[in-house]
Amino acid sequence: MAKILTLLAIVLSCLPGRAGASEPPEVVAALAPGGRLRAAINFGNPVLAQKDPDSGQPRGISVDLARELAKRLDVQLDFVTFDGAGKVFDALKTNAWDVAFLAIDPVRASEIEFTPPYVMIEGTYLVPADSTLTSIGDFDRSGIRIAVGRGSAYDLYLSRTLKLAQLVRAPTSAAAIGLFQSEKLEAAAGVKQPLVEAASKEPGLRVIPGRFMAIEQAMGTPRGRTAAAAYLQAFIEEMKASGFVARALAASGQDDATVAPAMSR
Repeated sequence: MAKILTLLAIVLSCLPGRAGASEPPEVVAALAPGGRLRAAINFGNPVLAQKDPDSGQPRGISVDLARELAKRLDVQLDFVTFDGAGKVFDALKTNAWDVAFLAIDPVRASEIEFTPPYVMIEGTYLVPADSTLTSIGDFDRSGIRIAVGRGSAYDLYLSRTLKLAQLVRAPTSAAAIGLFQSEKLEAAAGVKQPLVEAASKEPGLRVIPGRFMAIEQAMGTPRGRTAAAAYLQAFIEEMKASGFVARALAASGQDDATVAPAMSR
């Protein structure tokens, strides 16, 4: 712990924006060991990343953070794109990325060093409009089948907390909504924003008020990169405090997401 705190103090003093400062070589080497920063971008969570409708290129808060980080490190940036958070996590096995943007979860934390969260979003349920399920507490019952995106933060959370309901897994979070409809399941679980969008397009659907979990979105780097993890922690705190996160969310049309509070000291 003392070593981590020392590294954090070093990178706090070296973050750009301070006169004469530059990133320590060990930080650059830890974050971009191949000489380029490989950022995993998850299109499965539209709060974090979207495809530009004209160019097809990635955009959104996670993209903006990756670009700012690469700029500060003075390295080239490569986007490694995925359609689901579970696939981002699986790609650790092949050393496919250097930084990622995922929800904090104990399963993932065994292999990823997470920063404090930079965005808070809600996990809730989508149901047919005529469903007798009306509140968050109604869902953990025998016979209730809930579609989820495999390996998503809410899949991991509900797998730990639901005792009676059955989870039915789709390859991605977006596919979970289609699975819920095609198989006539009782519900789909997911990030609130895309569920609200789905319900707005189909009057036969509604979103359950409230939340079953608060999803803490953070940056992460593979475990063992101590200097990288300390730097990212300071970087995320500065991005929140400066208003960068709030502005990036608003620019991508996600200003209903909540900027996470500053880390307590």
